[in-house]
Amino acid sequence: MSVEITVIDGNVEKAIKVLKRKLQQEGLFREMKQRKFYEKPSIKRKRKEKEAQRRLRKKMRAMKRFN
Repeated sequence: MSVEITVIDGNVEKAIKVLKRKLQQEGLFREMKQRKFYEKPSIKRKRKEKEAQRRLRKKMRAMKRFN
């Protein structure tokens, strides 16, 4: 993963905001939080199932808007 942010007119604060937003969208902060402590395989499996259900519901809501 390589992320490149350009600083325009010396506006470092804006570049940092853009970087944080990109990292948030890629899920880096969530993954760092999950890796902080050991997660039992059974809990990991349940979490992944919940995430899959959440993605499916989100996809269904998006499909519903276009019908």
